[in-house]
Amino acid sequence: MFESLLGLAVIMALSMLRIPIALAMGLVGFVGLGLMRNWQSAGASVSTVFFESGFQYTLSVMPLFVLMGNFVTNAGMSRELYRAAHALVGHLRGGLAMATVLACAGFGAICGSSIATSATMTRVAYQPMKQYGYSDATASASIAAGGTLGILIPPSVIMILYGIMTDTSIGALFAAGVLPGLLATGLFLLSVQWLRWRRPDEMQAGEPMDWKARAGALVDVWLVLLLFIVVMGGIYGGLFTATEGAGIGAFGGFVCALQRRRLTWKMLFHILKESARTTAMMFAVMIGAMIFANFVTYTTLGSDLINFVKQFSIHPLLVVVAICAIYILLGTVMEELSMILLTVPVFFPLVTSLGFDGVWFGVLVVVVMMVGLISPPVGMNLFVVRNLVPSVQLRDLFAGVMPYLVAQIVLLALLITFPQIALVLPRWLGL
Repeated sequence: MFESLLGLAVIMALSMLRIPIALAMGLVGFVGLGLMRNWQSAGASVSTVFFESGFQYTLSVMPLFVLMGNFVTNAGMSRELYRAAHALVGHLRGGLAMATVLACAGFGAICGSSIATSATMTRVAYQPMKQYGYSDATASASIAAGGTLGILIPPSVIMILYGIMTDTSIGALFAAGVLPGLLATGLFLLSVQWLRWRRPDEMQAGEPMDWKARAGALVDVWLVLLLFIVVMGGIYGGLFTATEGAGIGAFGGFVCALQRRRLTWKMLFHILKESARTTAMMFAVMIGAMIFANFVTYTTLGSDLINFVKQFSIHPLLVVVAICAIYILLGTVMEELSMILLTVPVFFPLVTSLGFDGVWFGVLVVVVMMVGLISPPVGMNLFVVRNLVPSVQLRDLFAGVMPYLVAQIVLLALLITFPQIALVLPRWLGL
């Protein structure tokens, strides 16, 4: 156990020295195995991880969903989603911030990435809010917080990684994220209303639309709804696997881009290049994490941690609360992809040994990742918005997201207290 904890400390130290997290995890795992066993075994373990990562069929789901997200992003679907949300609630006070949250939820349902959702919606929603008197803090915070819905509402790249690492059904994880995603959206809308109550002179109402214009705005999003229904409905209905659904989704995104006449040869090359770059980054971090996980397995940290917890007769829910608190603390200094790959091999065996459902724990992990995405000082969504709108001060962003952070903590507490919020839909679908 001591060796694994020392390895974790070394990884954190290397990260502070700006060593790429993938290299840090892989290096510590390789050196740890070499010192504890022998260098030949360590080399064999590393080569096996590289080989299996490149030829494992289930891993192809990640680049396909990434490709789908890039196609729909460049197809301009985000503008139609924002216009539809604006048509529904934009005429209310605070309605533009509510429309931003709703558009983020809709875009997350076809994107699967919080960073991509935040970046895309910043370009779409920030200026309209500024035109109606929203402050930098309110406008940018609603985008950053709404962007976190991209990893909770399926399809979610983080859920895919969790499912692959823990051998949990990706379809069950996607189904488990639906109700919490809707609940998170509702809590964010309540946060907007609280802000409107606190700042009545700031959040002006947008221009009202007549019913014909509203109907037209809603009709414009039919392709988005169709793509989501085909991909998710096919997975839940047993028509195809999650990997096959990702391929169909990528093709559907390609068709959407063609239908909107947005796809040129230059744009296609850009989409493929960005998808390859994102996939390479994800695979590099995943390979490094798997090398380190092999080292952790050899040191028996998982079984030692289980025995350590059981000898004190701690209530299982308190253990889960403590794990969530650790995740939230890590989220303030680490980005979510590295965090999940580094910690899930350690915490998952402990949680399942205590009798908890792995699907439920996966949703909890995603929710604490959402907290980390907008938590100072390293909330990735905050920096994405800040980079796209340099005039926004980080202190304003940090202050603006606080109501949304409270909403996320409430969501986490509800999921811990009432696990059925996440589990009722997968069980009803028989997943």
